[in-house]
Amino acid sequence: MASEEYTGVLNNLGTFLEGDLFTDNSSRIIYSTDASAYKEKPLAVIRPKNKSDIKKIVAFASKYKIPIIPRTAGTSLAGQVVGNGIVVDVSKYMTNIIEVNEKEHWVRVEPGVVLDELNKFLAPKGLFFGPETSTSNRCMIGGMVGNNSCGAHSLIYGSTRDHTLELNVILSDGSEITFKSLSLKEFNQKCEGDSLENKIYKNIYNILSVLKNQDEIKKQYPDKRLKRRNTGYAIDVLLDSAPFGKADVPFNFCKLLAGSEGTLAFTTEIKLNLVPIPPKHIGLVCIHHFTLKESYLANLIALKYNPTSIELIDKATLDLTKKNPKLKKNRFFIEGEPGAVLIVEFAKDTKEEIHEIAHKMEAEMRQNKFGYHFPVVFDSESKKVWNLRKAGLGVLSTMPGNSKPVPVVEDTAVHPEVFPEYMTEFEKILKKNNLTCVYYGHIATGELHLKPVLNLKSKEGVELFHKIALETAHLVKRYKGSLSGEHGDGRLRGEFIPIMIGEHCYNLLKEIKNTWDPDHIFNPGKITDTPPMNTSLRHSVKTTGRKTETIFDFSKDLGLMGAIDKCEGSADCRKSAIVGGTMCPSYMASKNENQTTRARANMLREFLINSPKNNPFNHKELYEVLDKCISCKACKTECPSSVDMAKLKAEFLQHYYDSNGIPLRTKLFANLAYLNKYLSATPRIYNTFSNLFKNSIGIAPKRNIPRLSKHTFQHYVKNHPPSPLLKRRVYLFADEFTNYYDAEIGKKAIKLLNKLDYEVLVPKHMESARGYISKGLIRTAKKIAEKNILFLRDLINEATPLIGIEPSAILAFRDEYPELVDKSLRNDAEQIAKHTYIIDEFISTECAKGNFQRNAFTKEKKEIMVHGHCQQKAIASVSSTLSMLSIPVNYSVKEIPSGCCGMAGSFGYEKEHYELSMQIGELVLFPAIRKLSEDTIIAAAGTSCRNQISDGTGRIAKHPVEILWEALV
Repeated sequence: MASEEYTGVLNNLGTFLEGDLFTDNSSRIIYSTDASAYKEKPLAVIRPKNKSDIKKIVAFASKYKIPIIPRTAGTSLAGQVVGNGIVVDVSKYMTNIIEVNEKEHWVRVEPGVVLDELNKFLAPKGLFFGPETSTSNRCMIGGMVGNNSCGAHSLIYGSTRDHTLELNVILSDGSEITFKSLSLKEFNQKCEGDSLENKIYKNIYNILSVLKNQDEIKKQYPDKRLKRRNTGYAIDVLLDSAPFGKADVPFNFCKLLAGSEGTLAFTTEIKLNLVPIPPKHIGLVCIHHFTLKESYLANLIALKYNPTSIELIDKATLDLTKKNPKLKKNRFFIEGEPGAVLIVEFAKDTKEEIHEIAHKMEAEMRQNKFGYHFPVVFDSESKKVWNLRKAGLGVLSTMPGNSKPVPVVEDTAVHPEVFPEYMTEFEKILKKNNLTCVYYGHIATGELHLKPVLNLKSKEGVELFHKIALETAHLVKRYKGSLSGEHGDGRLRGEFIPIMIGEHCYNLLKEIKNTWDPDHIFNPGKITDTPPMNTSLRHSVKTTGRKTETIFDFSKDLGLMGAIDKCEGSADCRKSAIVGGTMCPSYMASKNENQTTRARANMLREFLINSPKNNPFNHKELYEVLDKCISCKACKTECPSSVDMAKLKAEFLQHYYDSNGIPLRTKLFANLAYLNKYLSATPRIYNTFSNLFKNSIGIAPKRNIPRLSKHTFQHYVKNHPPSPLLKRRVYLFADEFTNYYDAEIGKKAIKLLNKLDYEVLVPKHMESARGYISKGLIRTAKKIAEKNILFLRDLINEATPLIGIEPSAILAFRDEYPELVDKSLRNDAEQIAKHTYIIDEFISTECAKGNFQRNAFTKEKKEIMVHGHCQQKAIASVSSTLSMLSIPVNYSVKEIPSGCCGMAGSFGYEKEHYELSMQIGELVLFPAIRKLSEDTIIAAAGTSCRNQISDGTGRIAKHPVEILWEALV
């Protein structure tokens, strides 16, 4: 059938579905990759609403022999959810927690439930789901079953297979079946009849009752003592149940379906076993080792003390975390430059118990000359350590150059007793092939994520990709290990399954696949009949892309493509508001994959490589997928790969406008400071009539236009000479928002600083250019930035810093300017950036130094709730605001756990973005504010944040400076 005929029949299917069907080019590009090295463009994407939709999709696929690729969050590392059929994404709609039984410790869920969200829901009941992956804040239960995920605590909780009680599935003939534990009698009854379900039971009986098959399975499959083993279908596990093993062990096909990667059936509901929440205190002993080899041996000693987990991070990974602002803060426990750190976790009722164990373990370690630093970290601080470890997957993509640590043998597992010897032989393979490697992961269970550094954009690198996989497969086989411990076979390892379990057992797997799925409609090419593992790669020699002249400097990423390729699909941008954080606001509100940072990076990569146009940015599809990026900057910090999509969007828009012209509204917003220069001459007229023109320029009718101040801030400065030199001189940046809209805040800032004995000068400068940057007019922004650097370079230094009131404006000096100005001004820009602060940072730091007394402020009690500005969270920190507002001794200051407010400069004013803007506000911020008493003060540093709070809740938020000024006595 030709592709256009497929499109026709697919669109016809769409008319019968309650969910969404997409056959457009953009959706197919976005879903062509996951977190693996693979790429295949699907025929279509469907987001089913319910079980009924799944049945219709299966019937359609069976009729037309079109493959179905089940997908949840797309965090698979082996290409499990990449394929050329219909991608069926259950992550948007099939997300219900159906039933919880606290007494019997189980929960029933749909496959799109996020692990961390499930555990947050279960926490008040004292229960949780044990297996915990590093992707727990976005991975989903359906994917965990498909891959038989394990996570950091498999030492005590095992794998998802161990906790999967029942699965409701749709078989390839469209029948709906529930798989669960069966007695021997019930199993025999299932073997009677002619339905597909009956055939499935008869097939497994015919396979596992044959002695030769039993012998081969026992001989060829991985060591049963392994906590992690995902090679092929788990027929070795079924062999231990009735009627083949112990008669009192129930037979359950869930053991086979867990780890089957969606190749046998489509799961619609999952019943999981739950475990009690661990003891009160979690303590981590973070053992610093000089070498990796030392840590392998130390692991065996640590295991003697019955930890709940042991994880390893190597020096290469630790070094990369230095470059990410958020991860850098999580390195607080690191001492020196360790070659490896073992994180040994204990869960006990008291800290004293943990200290006692830690002391004994340290003594034995030192006796064996293992380790040089043994910090013990508890409770909330331990979360930072785990976040540093979890970032390993994403942070590795920040390694500069085309050679990156790649998933190829990253999931091997051998028994911990033979692990040191295994690693010695593995390192010989690396040395023989002149390769370096990154090491991190679950050493307690004999699995490290081993990522050789390869250039998959070169022919030699692609060949080496296959060679290393093949040689390692033979090595793992010699050690009775599993080539996949938790990440699955997929496209990456399926080719080597015959090596791992022998041709005889491999043929048994093919027989099972053919019985369950005769037409191979369920995720073909995974586990059985897998294509060569170095085909259909996301990168190829071509993906170096054309040389593209840019306005921003991308040299630290080795060019624009390097900045885009930092996104390797780990899907950290798919976190929800329930889990927390700021990235990615538009995804949090919509739950649409096309509004993730990952989708935008995929689209940019695709068109910059394959566009036939002279201007590869000149594509409407690119504009549409980048349009709903609100430039909050959260990805720069919260993405472990530090993908700066706001910067990429600004660069894109400039080039797109080069070919398509600049829309009038864009010009108006970008040039607002220039327009306000004239409008501020008659503010009363503007304030009276401005709302009448909203519709004509594309502003949302429900939006309130900000009012101009009666007099500008600069007018005040001009008419009020600075106070004489007091304690210290500071330069205040009169940003365009404070100058025209919030002049009173600017006045209070000066008066506050004067009262604290600081001389405040407002130097000559241009606007910040924030409007031009956010609207993509970065050539103009570059000129403004360069003028500002020239104005300020002889003034700003450690003794006389630059401080600002509006975070988005002042942080341009720290964030965009150094990468925007000409090379001749780069050093000046970087020096100014080092001495530029949000006013909150400056005041809180000066207070901490004792440069003014807290008794200058009221002792009255007040409650303050702070909403942090997005760019402040990303580039600086909201902690300075909390600290500054806590200077009055009786002020109770807390942060609202909100992400982005949703306004994001001009974004929320634009008619087509209004609904999304308000949806973002409704995620956390608006509901939290509505719950506050009228006496609670709301603090928000951003002009747009305060306007959004007003429009969304009717409450007035104050700038933190106003609150502190009012607290003076």
